[in-house]
Amino acid sequence: MCLYCYATSYVGVRRSVPKRGFLDNLRRDLSRLDPRLIINMSTSSDPYPPEEAIHKLTRETLKLLLPAGYKVLITTKGSLVARDADILASGNAAVTITITTLDKSIARRMEPGAPSPQERLDAVEKLSAEGVPVGVRLDPIVPGVNDDPQELKLLVREIRSAGAKFVVTSTYKARPDNLSRMSKAFPELAEEWRRLYRIEGRWMHGYWYLAKPVRVRMLEPVVEEAARLGMEYAVCREGFRGPRFFHAGSCDGSHLVPVRVRPGDSFWPK
Repeated sequence: MCLYCYATSYVGVRRSVPKRGFLDNLRRDLSRLDPRLIINMSTSSDPYPPEEAIHKLTRETLKLLLPAGYKVLITTKGSLVARDADILASGNAAVTITITTLDKSIARRMEPGAPSPQERLDAVEKLSAEGVPVGVRLDPIVPGVNDDPQELKLLVREIRSAGAKFVVTSTYKARPDNLSRMSKAFPELAEEWRRLYRIEGRWMHGYWYLAKPVRVRMLEPVVEEAARLGMEYAVCREGFRGPRFFHAGSCDGSHLVPVRVRPGDSFWPK
């Protein structure tokens, strides 16, 4: 789980339990899916929790969707996604993996239970080597935690070296619940965050945002290094416009999804 996520009020507080009859229900629903739309797995929970190694429901889902020509975008903090490179490389699929830092001790505090940063970099490398389009979510950047400009630039270089062609980034948006969790994990920063968010920041769209100049300063190292390396890059949920902060087909990575299989084609991955 991650302490900063908006969905942790119900995700990560207990073990994932497979939904009864999930694959049968999916088979029944396939005829109602619009093949022009992208299926995102997933935006409020991770499609690769530890239980996936046992139950393989995500893998079986991909085996239903991709040979039928549906377009799929995987969004995950997991490294287990690399296991499914064979299926993903055969269909209309792309992957975005969240990597917020190269420091495994920081990652353990912010994202307890998630694979290490190196494991996620290895997954990027394997997927890319197998021909799966991969982007990285350097998201969120948290003041005082993973906002060192040189470390951010190094992370961009590492993900580019691993094969990622696209990086999307944003700053941490605080809510009462996730700010409380983060403050307990980083008590030394609690008072600074209270000042930055609740006093000097602004409440927008159900979150406390940092002041705009602070957000610009934190995001600049990522987009500047990505531009220098010839990568696609995007900033999401910040309200910024123009090529300085956006040089990609989308901010969620959906533009990475290729069209290898048309709906109705008779094609199955190895």
